Amino acid sequence: MDIQDIKNRFGIIGNSPLLNRAIDIARQVAPTDMSVLITGESGSGKEVFSHIIHQMSTRKHGAFIAVNCGAIPEGTIDSELFGHEKGSFTGAHEARKGYFEVANGGTIFLDEVAELPLGTQARLLRVLESGEYLRVGSSKVQKTDVRIIAATNVDVYNQVKSGKFREDLYYRLNTVPLRIPALHERKEDVYLLFRKFAADFSDKYRSPGIQLEPDAIQMLSNYSWPGNVRQLKNIAEQICVLEKDRNVTAQALLKYIPNEQANNLPMAINGNSKEDFSERDILYKVLFDMKKDMVELKKLVAEIIQNGGNTAHIVADNPQYINQLYQDVDLQPLNSEPTLTIKHPTTSIPSDFNYAHDAEEVEESLSLVDKESDLIKKALKKHKGKRKFAAQELGISERTLYRKIKELNL
Repeated sequence: MDIQDIKNRFGIIGNSPLLNRAIDIARQVAPTDMSVLITGESGSGKEVFSHIIHQMSTRKHGAFIAVNCGAIPEGTIDSELFGHEKGSFTGAHEARKGYFEVANGGTIFLDEVAELPLGTQARLLRVLESGEYLRVGSSKVQKTDVRIIAATNVDVYNQVKSGKFREDLYYRLNTVPLRIPALHERKEDVYLLFRKFAADFSDKYRSPGIQLEPDAIQMLSNYSWPGNVRQLKNIAEQICVLEKDRNVTAQALLKYIPNEQANNLPMAINGNSKEDFSERDILYKVLFDMKKDMVELKKLVAEIIQNGGNTAHIVADNPQYINQLYQDVDLQPLNSEPTLTIKHPTTSIPSDFNYAHDAEEVEESLSLVDKESDLIKKALKKHKGKRKFAAQELGISERTLYRKIKELNL
């Protein structure tokens, strides 16, 4: 049976080289008893390939059981897979056969295998190595002859490195790796699939056929399809039921395809793939800057007190830092010596003001929002409005900076 015959038999649509390669691998491995690990994004059609492998194998007349490992609670997964004895746990009123016993001589498809608990992984490894297992609550060894096909939409090797998946089990399952291409990797197949789904749903709901305008076809091909074939099928069904105009344009198609532009903001700093900074990080930045400002202020006040109110040399030595701390501080030359003038909205400072004894404490705002806004304004001003460099100065990503500018109405 060639690739096209397999497509016709199992209803696979598409001519992508990646898709043809996956079908060819499934066809070659099917007659053997080798374990297969199918990887691919959610909705890409992994279960269809498990049926191809089973139906083209010598076990095609045996049982085929598909198990969603992520949908079974951790406390009952062992019982579901391997069975249990009467009274082995609360609620076990009678003995029960597990999937490995029922599927003896056939095939078990373990979908989302990366969700299996570590204890169950050890039991599964024993089945793969020797064909032996124990029912829950029993010490009698059972034998089974089952072919295992596993599937997952996550990177199992990363799960191995993080200690969430057994390395020995990974290599036993991954005897033959089979990767299913995502829909965005099969752009040439998107329109073919849409036409097939649209025709099927038009027949199902007895509605007129759907025709896509060229701009709508282009939009379908360029969309990223995070939900893969499942998402495309849902959109085709929605259009068949809801769209009054059966000639669909790109403008009409926009009502059914989620907008991706809102998610295209930069995600990395300096090309790094680090995780975006949270609000906690910018809060720490603000607090550290406040602490630094307070330390410097204490030093300046101590010098003023020690010099009996004579601030001329203090301002002369620290003009840049004083202006950085307070925008309402001016340094004005008087003869050849600078003087410190503090602007106050309601009171004026007499010429004989004694800083050492008569200084009135001016309460400074300690609002984190104000400090955060002030830091962002200074960074933008320093870099002449260039947000990329301002974000680097603040130690946050451009995405976070955009959000803060919007939140603070800067």
